[in-house]
Amino acid sequence: MTANATPSQLPQPATVEEWQPPMPPTDLIFDDGEPLESNRHRIAMNLLIRSLQQAWCDRDDYFTGGNMFVYYSRQQALNRDFRGPDFFVVLNVDGTRSRQGWVIWEEEGRYPDVIVELMSPSTAKVDRGVKKELYSQTFHTRNYFIYDPFDENSLEGWQLDKQFNYQPLETQENGWLWCETLGFWLGTWQGTIDRETAIWLRFYDTEGNVVPLPEEAAQQQAETAQQQAETAQQQAETAQQQAETAQQQAEEAQQRAERLAARLRELGEDPDTL
Repeated sequence: MTANATPSQLPQPATVEEWQPPMPPTDLIFDDGEPLESNRHRIAMNLLIRSLQQAWCDRDDYFTGGNMFVYYSRQQALNRDFRGPDFFVVLNVDGTRSRQGWVIWEEEGRYPDVIVELMSPSTAKVDRGVKKELYSQTFHTRNYFIYDPFDENSLEGWQLDKQFNYQPLETQENGWLWCETLGFWLGTWQGTIDRETAIWLRFYDTEGNVVPLPEEAAQQQAETAQQQAETAQQQAETAQQQAETAQQQAEEAQQRAERLAARLRELGEDPDTL
């Protein structure tokens, strides 16, 4: 600095705005136009989403989605490094709010708690490698599962340990894996969903019952109501039969009493005095 420098020529301190970290992008893309691997993958994704929504239909403290972009850093967003888990669940958030994607800085830093990737031969390496590392080291997602809807023996799962490393989950004899975060088992189920018959990945409760889809739950309720109606009808018929039997027994007792009175009168006895 020279001795002749005027105040206006002196270096000016940086403003507060200049020291603030750069804001994340606002022009986020939520659809890259890439479809799911197959129609079966789409059904498998919706099956998990809709069944969990049915199981927790009385709750609004979670969000579940699928094939939605998860934005977790400014650099990732700028690089268009899209990450869209096939199925994910975030707990302890407002589940009533509509979302195009999951933007971490708009969700108070909340990452997915559970992720399921529906594999295919072309994605298996990434699902077991890059994504697995991302979900453990960056997302700290507590449970991660992978499953190929075309391979019934492909189910694998992990749980995050305290060092943010994934430990493999123990497979039960029936092939199920326990998801501690959700309190459900994940296992396979053979049947027809949306007119496609396959071996699907489904949730099971602690009693071993498959978690139903809304239409399955409605069908179960209808069948239960029908059974209850049939039971009530049977009970009503039984009560009617019992009433008729009691009436018949009363009439027979009355007839016996009348015959006895008649016989006593024939013998010169007054039945009223007996």
